[in-house]
Order: sequence, then C-alpha cells, then structure tokens
Amino acid sequence: MGQGSAWQSNVEAYHLHLAARCGSVLSSLFIQRSISVGASGALFGLLGAMLSELLTNWTIYTNKAAALITLTVIIVINLAVRILPHIDNFAHIGGFLTGFLLRFVLLLRPQFGWVGRKHLPASAPVTSKHKAYQYLFLVIAMVLLIVGFTVGLVMLFRGENGHDHCSWCHYLSCVPTSKWHCGN
Repeated sequence: MGQGSAWQSNVEAYHLHLAARCGSVLSSLFIQRSISVGASGALFGLLGAMLSELLTNWTIYTNKAAALITLTVIIVINLAVRILPHIDNFAHIGGFLTGFLLRFVLLLRPQFGWVGRKHLPASAPVTSKHKAYQYLFLVIAMVLLIVGFTVGLVMLFRGENGHDHCSWCHYLSCVPTSKWHCGN
C-alpha cells in the first residue's frame, strides 16, 4: 500500500468518525430520554458520501440514471425501514448529511485526466487541478458543517430539545400507526 492510499484510508476513517459524531449530536438533540448506540450514523455517512461522489463525478458515469436510481432506492429503503419505533433515525440523518458534506471537504478529487499531466510537454496549456464548482462546494460544505455542528453542540450543552424548534421532526423517527404508538 502506497503513501497516497494510506492517506486516503486515514481521511476515510476520519470521515466515518465525524459522520458518526455528528449523527450522535443530532440524535442527542431529538431523542433525550433514551440512549442510542451503534454505527449506523457512520454507515449513513458512507451513503451520503457516495451520493455526493456520484453528483460530483456525474460526467464519468456511463449509466448515470441506473447509478442514481440504485443509490436513491438504497437510501430511501434504509430510511423508510427506520421509521419504525425505537430506531434512531436522527443519527442516520445526521450521519448522512455530514457524510454528504464532508465528501466535498475531505475528498476533493482532481478533475478527470489531470493526474496524467506530468507526462505532457511543457508547452501544453495549463489547466486547473480542480474545477470552480468543486471549490464552491468545498466552501459551502465547510460553512454548513462548521455552523451546523457548532449550533448543534451549543443547543446540546444548553439542554435544548430539538422538537421545540421543529414541530414535525418527530415523524422522522417514528410514524404512529394503529399497530404502534411513538410515545412523544
């Protein structure tokens, strides 16, 4: 394993760790009367990263519709199954959003074909390693991550309940039916 792939593995590990951590913060804001444990926030972080990777590198996929539909179906099924009672969907949503945004920050990739530039003659036209939209996504994602995590931690340390700021958010974790009640 080369030095670049070791660096990539470390970045991906931090990516998963941060997705799990942010999912836990969101979970703690909305589910305050029970303890939630598991790695599903990190796994949803992977799904979020996969979606942002697909959207960023849209042009290199040969069957774009199939890739998007497949990933969307996987995400929707996983979220839909988790509206059953006693499943912490807030950790999943927090992990997914964090993974989606972190992919733009931590895994910024050079544009397709740029790596082979070192073999081109010196007179070849110089192109940027990254496209302008990648820098734009990086800045927007960085701001959203910092603001979201900061606001979430401040609310958490103040002891605020997320449901006080979002009257419909309880439906993200449990949808009451005739078979079960959510206990909100």
